[in-house]
Amino acid sequence: MTAAARAIVRDLGRRPYEPVWRAMQRFTDARDADTVDELWLVEHEPVFTLGQAGRPEHVLMPGAIPVLHVDRGGQVTYHGPGQIVAYPLLDLRRLRIGVREYVDRIEQAVIETLAEWNIAGGRRDGAPGVYVAGAKVAALGIRVRRGCTFHGLAFNVAMDLEPFRRINPCGYRGLQVTAVADLGGPSGPDAVKPVLLQRLARQFGLELQAAAPPDLSAAA
Repeated sequence: MTAAARAIVRDLGRRPYEPVWRAMQRFTDARDADTVDELWLVEHEPVFTLGQAGRPEHVLMPGAIPVLHVDRGGQVTYHGPGQIVAYPLLDLRRLRIGVREYVDRIEQAVIETLAEWNIAGGRRDGAPGVYVAGAKVAALGIRVRRGCTFHGLAFNVAMDLEPFRRINPCGYRGLQVTAVADLGGPSGPDAVKPVLLQRLARQFGLELQAAAPPDLSAAA
């Protein structure tokens, strides 16, 4: 492995959405050609997020769950406990891959992760993400700035899916949503994280090195 293929993994645990989002922005804005890529894992407190082109009418009944307008692609989705959110902070130019290939590789990593538990995941034309029997198990919402990625993947593992009924998930009315635990897989994210990390590392040719969570204090 070359030095350019090394990536730092940071597991943030359970965190509110906005401080992590702001930290991703700061990291991306401050990085240069020599900055080591990172991969952040987090479970967010309950929140609905609307992407840059997000239409407020897709948020039907948010109730007490906050709604944030953010700078990723895509429409509206839900984040909450029991969902693995993975934020690859990668320099695509250094990895020599384009945006479409980047999305494909993330989807493939999820499909291979599901296969670990004999769950058949697949893609859907024109609707990024991973689906099982027509129900969405993982959503993608990305941003690329100066060739570097932030935002990323939301993978439903073992979570309360009720909040998805309060929105049109990813802008699709009536889209069914599922979770790994409901498909016969593990009952918590801890069993899935190492498999997902391994598959992501293989897709992007990365050598992973664990490190402490980032300092989020300036992001409040």
